[in-house]
Amino acid sequence: MRKDYLAFFVSLFVSRLADQILLFIVPLIVFQSTQSVAWAGLAFFIESLPRYLAFPVCGALCDKFSPVRLLHVSQACRALACVVAVALYAVFDGIYWIVMLSALCGVLTTQGIMAREVLLPHIFKQYTYAKTLSYSQIADQSGLVLGPLVAALMLDVWAWHWLLLGIAALFMLADLAMLVWQRTSAISLETFEQHRDIWLHPLRIAFRHIRNLAELKRVITLAVGVNLIIGVTLATSAAMVTGHFAAGKDAYALLQTAGAGVTIMILFYLARATLPLKVLGGVSYSMIALGALITAISPNLWAYTLGFLLVTGFDKMFNVYLRSTRQRVIPVQDFGKTVGVITLLNNLAQPLAGLLIAVLAAPWGTQTVILLLAGITALIGVAVASGWHATVKAELDIG
Repeated sequence: MRKDYLAFFVSLFVSRLADQILLFIVPLIVFQSTQSVAWAGLAFFIESLPRYLAFPVCGALCDKFSPVRLLHVSQACRALACVVAVALYAVFDGIYWIVMLSALCGVLTTQGIMAREVLLPHIFKQYTYAKTLSYSQIADQSGLVLGPLVAALMLDVWAWHWLLLGIAALFMLADLAMLVWQRTSAISLETFEQHRDIWLHPLRIAFRHIRNLAELKRVITLAVGVNLIIGVTLATSAAMVTGHFAAGKDAYALLQTAGAGVTIMILFYLARATLPLKVLGGVSYSMIALGALITAISPNLWAYTLGFLLVTGFDKMFNVYLRSTRQRVIPVQDFGKTVGVITLLNNLAQPLAGLLIAVLAAPWGTQTVILLLAGITALIGVAVASGWHATVKAELDIG
């Protein structure tokens, strides 16, 4: 592998590792401190909503400014925020500092995600975009594999606030790898003149593309269904494993690691196979819905693990389908701002799922809420498939 490619993937891996450690410990620390699924769901809502609301602005910034510079800012500021959170905890105490830190780092992570999204087509021009996404997500998922394990091991040795200093060091290491990539890479990014307004004008352009491009509307709708399941799984997995099934945090870490491992296997397959986008979308969506159903009715941890692995494993396959479709149809000069709005619309379902858990888990039961969302996801898939077949039939009749 070329030195610049390796440095780029190392930066992606280390940044994801640090972010995943933080995401792992927040619901776990909140649940262990409160013994409440509702509070864990509320914490997930608070930490996840800001990162999704930031996507339109972060996307517009990537069209207006250098994505490489924005990526450096994202990683350096996340490292600084971790250090500040430790200092505030030392002075004022309380677990709310880790929730606030996660919300802030979520916004900065969004900026990093959008910057890499804009960079990817320019770095790996010799590969198809689907193959590029598969390779980049292998690095991303490798961070997911190690993140829970590292977090569980470190929590056995350090209190959570000391672990934040280790997370800060990882973010700085990711930024150092980006500096190496920048100095060894010879790519030149095409720039486009942008309106000075980064608020309303980019939104108008993005929504115009969404309104006029039928494929975008289709994948946005499907992504809402997928993210309802991803959101409820993320919000409840810690409570289900350590609470409902009475397993320890090590079992929870192994479950997260297994999910990332299955995902990496699927991504390796996608990096070598050539599948039509419609097959990627149909298979991944169906498997995610099936996995949600299994987690909702699982009588034990083994059954829950099967459902969890289906949800997390096929999520990235759906992600390849989603990102390949929008990269193909969105004009390059409006790519960042449009993807930012699309990602916001897609991912609002995740904090919504966390909020539904916070409100409904106590009166209905956690698995009942999961079953409800699985049903909604299935209905969305059927509706989109029916609409697509009707459109194809109409086009054939006209032809």
